[in-house]
Amino acid sequence: MSEALTLSEALPEGYRMTELGPLPEEWRVVRLGKVFDIQQGKALSRKKDKGIRPRPFLRTANVLWGHIDLSTLDYMDFTPEEEEKYALQQGDLLVCEGGEIGRTAIWECQSSEIYYQNHLHRLRRKAENVEPHFYMYWFQAALTLLGLYGGTGNKTTIPNLSRTRLAAFPIPLPPLPEQRAIAHVLRAVQRAKEATEGVIAAARELKKSLMRHLFTYGPVPPGQADRVPVRETEIGPLPAHWRVVRLGEVVHKTRQIDLRKTPDQRFKYIDVSSVSNEQLAIVGYQVIYGKEAPSRARKEVEIGDVIFATVRPYLKRIAKITSEFDKQVCSTAFCVLRPRKHQIDNDFLFYAVSYEPFVARITEHQRGSSYPAVTDRDVLEEKIPLPPLPEQREITRILQAVDEKIRAEKGRKAALEVLFKTLLHDLMTAKRRLPAEFVARFAEPLSGGTP
Repeated sequence: MSEALTLSEALPEGYRMTELGPLPEEWRVVRLGKVFDIQQGKALSRKKDKGIRPRPFLRTANVLWGHIDLSTLDYMDFTPEEEEKYALQQGDLLVCEGGEIGRTAIWECQSSEIYYQNHLHRLRRKAENVEPHFYMYWFQAALTLLGLYGGTGNKTTIPNLSRTRLAAFPIPLPPLPEQRAIAHVLRAVQRAKEATEGVIAAARELKKSLMRHLFTYGPVPPGQADRVPVRETEIGPLPAHWRVVRLGEVVHKTRQIDLRKTPDQRFKYIDVSSVSNEQLAIVGYQVIYGKEAPSRARKEVEIGDVIFATVRPYLKRIAKITSEFDKQVCSTAFCVLRPRKHQIDNDFLFYAVSYEPFVARITEHQRGSSYPAVTDRDVLEEKIPLPPLPEQREITRILQAVDEKIRAEKGRKAALEVLFKTLLHDLMTAKRRLPAEFVARFAEPLSGGTP
């Protein structure tokens, strides 16, 4: 292992030095080909991609770390003999021969009648003392964290991992109950992360639905929407008492400054790449001095401003200025929106210009093919709904609550990712051992046969 102890260092009690580094004495090191039968899939053939026996098959793109993606499948002919040869069984490991070499997932009968092509190796255990889930995680640890098996791809125009080289990989062979216990712990963390991803996806869909409701009926419960008098406007149906205004009517005109006139002044500079269109937030910036400022760093911004990227507006690089700095500037590729405080709430302004129908209307004005963009004037001339200020603030409160839920779940997901990575490293190197009483529970496989 890349982190193996040097000969001058004492091994922990109960450990011995192996070619994989220090491992517990009861862990063996064997060659992969000794415990797994390895078989490559069927070679692709243009002549056989359409015929009388088209069958779905897996490519490297379908095999992700610890997950098989069946959303897009290709088809080609398989003879009855080939169907028997390339049929997958519960517990088979699929290892990428090309692409991201070694990327591994396990087949758990997610579908029926699916085969695999020759850029994938199928690993099927030969012995009962092997838990495939453990080795799925072992490959992930070995290739993404431990720096093992480097240079295993044949050096051709397309790097690949041959069956011979794969079979020669040294792998650890802990006692079977410990394999199962380790796989169970890692899978539990993975499942928690997947559940969190589901909550995030659901919260995002809820936000979209809420925005449609709030920007059509206002901050009323869905069950009371039919009581809201609605009128048709040039930007769609709105509560009858709302106004429709040009964006330029409710924001101040901002100024451009020449940073070269203050060569020793520090500035926080926000470029288009500084804004995440997933988070709709500033995720990075540069600290520059006036004398080194790029020519496009000319628009002054302050806390409360909303910036809207005019380059490829459909990408939604939109953000609020929330942090304080001595001087802040952004690229001329942004339209800076500074709210007139007695007319529009700055948070409502942010939601109004990030609402999909507004972005779609702006995008209709973009010009240019290689560098599609709109002008500040295009943005400022576009219309937005303008509720009374109390309703603006209530709409903002509702949407911020959903945003806070999304942020909290993203934080949970990030923490689970760190935990998984830490456990993956420590359990696979035996730097951390699971309690003996816990491992003893896995002397027999759990119901369903999976950890």
